[in-house]
Amino acid sequence: MNLTITVNHKQLLDVLLNVGLIRPVFIWGAPGIGKSAIVQDFADSLGLPCVSLLGSQLAPEDIIGVPQIRDGYSVFCPPRTIARQEPYVLFLDELNACTSEVQKAFYSLIHERRIGEYCLPEGSIVVGAGNRAQDNAITRPMSSALVNRMFHVELTASPRLWLEWAAANGIHPYIYDYITSRPDHLWAKPPKSEEPFSTPRSWHMLSDAVHSYGPDIGEEALRILATGCLSPHHAVQFLAYIRQIRSQYALDKILSGAQPWPEKAEERDVLYFLAQSLRARLVKELPAERAKLSSDSQTLVLQAKDRITELANISLEIARMAVTPEDGKELPDWFVVELFRDLPRLADKRNG
Repeated sequence: MNLTITVNHKQLLDVLLNVGLIRPVFIWGAPGIGKSAIVQDFADSLGLPCVSLLGSQLAPEDIIGVPQIRDGYSVFCPPRTIARQEPYVLFLDELNACTSEVQKAFYSLIHERRIGEYCLPEGSIVVGAGNRAQDNAITRPMSSALVNRMFHVELTASPRLWLEWAAANGIHPYIYDYITSRPDHLWAKPPKSEEPFSTPRSWHMLSDAVHSYGPDIGEEALRILATGCLSPHHAVQFLAYIRQIRSQYALDKILSGAQPWPEKAEERDVLYFLAQSLRARLVKELPAERAKLSSDSQTLVLQAKDRITELANISLEIARMAVTPEDGKELPDWFVVELFRDLPRLADKRNG
């Protein structure tokens, strides 16, 4: 499915509260970004129970039921999970992972809210969801007939909204503070190889695990937990962040000159994390045009140039990394030009 517009969690809830009440909605999105959770929130907001069916685990008879003979006629009896007397939200998760035969069984359920002679109670709502083909998840082509029976929307992860949710749901301070400083690490593109990758769901899992270990959790335990939940690069950065806060290094203090960069060999991962954090802040706060600099950002520019110069004297490789594009996010051209003019040795490998 190729949609030109994506929505965040709040926008999706608005769609469900308006469109979902009158038409079936299909939610596209990467694994772990909260599709199931928002459907449950939607059902809760309406005071309706939510019944979830997992498309990848269904056979046609799990939907249309099995035939029985009544008064000389065969009658299909839908499963009790679906055949309810009161209205509810029916959530068809991984709908595009089910077989074509199962998809056919869904046609009347989605379009007419009916299975054979059984009709969903008045006020019932049908919502579907599935991963995209580019997510390296189990997917199958959906027939045009099924696609055309639903309203389609693509969900993306919003760090701001996730942090709002996290603050109200007991997410561990380590995770909350890390995503606050590196919101770009909330979600990572699913890898082609079989390895963990970062999503809102995996950060939530990490939070639960850290809570379970308690306040005295050691660095090795944190390493095991982060490696088991996050993208490898994010796990390394998260661990460096923990070492940074435990060693009392702070980027604001380093920028102002009140604190030096860590120089010890055993603190190299902390140095790397701080340099990454500096780059992320510059990408976020510096405008694309120099003429639009505010007084605060002008101060940031001067501080950053001085600190990157100092960083290059400690590790030229890490200093170069601090000005190298990451995940398609680049520093403003004018800043890079000025930096290379003042510190030409940074440009050698970057432009090579």
